[in-house]
Amino acid sequence: MENVSAEKLSQLFLSGAYNLSNNKEYINELNVFPVPDGDTGTNMTLTIMAAATELAKLPEKNLDNITAAISSGSLKGARGNSGVILSQLIRGFCKDIKGRKELTVVDLASAFIRGTETAYKAVMKPKEGTILTVAKGISTKASELVEEDPEMDIVSFADQIIEYGDKVLLNTPEMLPVLKEAGVVDSGGQGLMEFLKGAVAALKGNPISLNEYDQSINSSKNITNDNVSNEKKSISEISTADIKYIYCTEFIIMLKEELPLEEVEKIKEYLLSIGDSLVCVADTDLVKIHVHTNHPGLAFEMALKYGELTRMKIDNMKEEHNERIFNEENAAAKNVSEDKSEVVGKDNSEASEEEAAEKKDFGFVQVAAGEGLCQILREIGVDQVISGGQTMNPSTEDILTAVNKVNAETVFVFPNNKNIILAAEQAALLSNNKKVIVIPSKTVPEGITAMLSFSDDMSAEENKEELTAALENVKTGEVTFSVRDTVIDGKSIKKGNIMGIGENGIAVVSEEIDGAALLLVDYLVDDETGLVTIYYGADRTKEEAESLGDIISNKYEDIEVEIHDGGQPVYYYLISVE
Repeated sequence: MENVSAEKLSQLFLSGAYNLSNNKEYINELNVFPVPDGDTGTNMTLTIMAAATELAKLPEKNLDNITAAISSGSLKGARGNSGVILSQLIRGFCKDIKGRKELTVVDLASAFIRGTETAYKAVMKPKEGTILTVAKGISTKASELVEEDPEMDIVSFADQIIEYGDKVLLNTPEMLPVLKEAGVVDSGGQGLMEFLKGAVAALKGNPISLNEYDQSINSSKNITNDNVSNEKKSISEISTADIKYIYCTEFIIMLKEELPLEEVEKIKEYLLSIGDSLVCVADTDLVKIHVHTNHPGLAFEMALKYGELTRMKIDNMKEEHNERIFNEENAAAKNVSEDKSEVVGKDNSEASEEEAAEKKDFGFVQVAAGEGLCQILREIGVDQVISGGQTMNPSTEDILTAVNKVNAETVFVFPNNKNIILAAEQAALLSNNKKVIVIPSKTVPEGITAMLSFSDDMSAEENKEELTAALENVKTGEVTFSVRDTVIDGKSIKKGNIMGIGENGIAVVSEEIDGAALLLVDYLVDDETGLVTIYYGADRTKEEAESLGDIISNKYEDIEVEIHDGGQPVYYYLISVE
């Protein structure tokens, strides 16, 4: 085989995307950090499948529209650091082959190099022993191969690339001590290799198909749907007070072993004891759950007894309800306005402009999960709060959509999670009608502290410096549960342990929630501390949080303690120290 046509490239990409998707749980298991987050495999899959969706929409294919579709799709759909880096590898590769009719090994080698260069540039502080290292090894090997034989067979070229890529991947633990300690290779690098192996399978005439459960997870097989009402109402006729259970919670349990029917019934019984609107899909190797509950964390903890969790998604239904009312009322108002215009024959454009929100110099977007946190952010002046965080990384397109809703010349974006910063920076690059400045906040408390440092009297650049500097004035920690057994930072952690996570990793491990919280406060507090703020999550009560606050106040008499209802899922407490 001497070249790759446009149609063949399309097949290679889809086969690679499906292989990555099929292996995402294995990739997720390689994650060293045992927190219940979106995970590398999931984020990379969501990114690549966004590109695959754009590719599938093309009525006819040539190299230019194929590269445009997968580059744009992966960039907009990029989630998490691993997803953003993957999108940049794709973007650089696509830029290099633009304008060609067919691809030779020389073209492919050149595109690999450009893809790697583009990805490295997207990361402020590239770290070796990661997906970047694997990509660099592959591009270097590709360059060496075509220098030796620029007319070599593409299949032979691909086989040698895969062989060398696997060697680089196996060496990643020697570059990152945390990988060596846990006894795993880099998960992002593994994801890249799964994508390439899927592409090579198609090159050899054996394209990979998407796993059956990925295609039909919402089928009616073994579905039970409880407490479903056929009564239909207008959204605006339903009060948020009627919403008994706030969080729409969805996830999949990847089973350790097939469950007997009676065990599935126990799962249903437990979930109905803490919620309603249950949908339970049971299969031989997985169980898909949908439930409305006020305690998502309890649902997750129950599920962890049966296997690993994936596709975790939590939506605040009160928040969604209010947004739907707003949209419904706006649509009704628009219809009334159009009717009036038809009756009196008047142009209402001037009136619409007067009624529109006044354009501001500065606007603000922050990412948070939990109605309490969202309300706090709105109260301090945030225009758009994106629902998301550790358990659900918003995509580049999600962030860009929120930015576009803010009627301001300059919009400050606070990712509030280290795994969302790259996606926010990509959104800033894609924005073409307003200036977007990313403040690299890693937690919601950082975002709150930085926001309070904003001044209308300063320029955008001056505020950028001030807000970024304010991040250094607060130390934050999080209390959550472990989703897997691991060894990290010299700590042996078992699934279900309670962890206190500081800015540099897992700080404390305990068997008890409040025990971990108290140890974490001890870890964060220093001689200059004057304020400890506790945001309690959906699985903790006000009384439990106040009891914790009393213990802290008694221990540190000179430190003020504040308690706020954060309502965040998964994290029992968010703690900030100033």
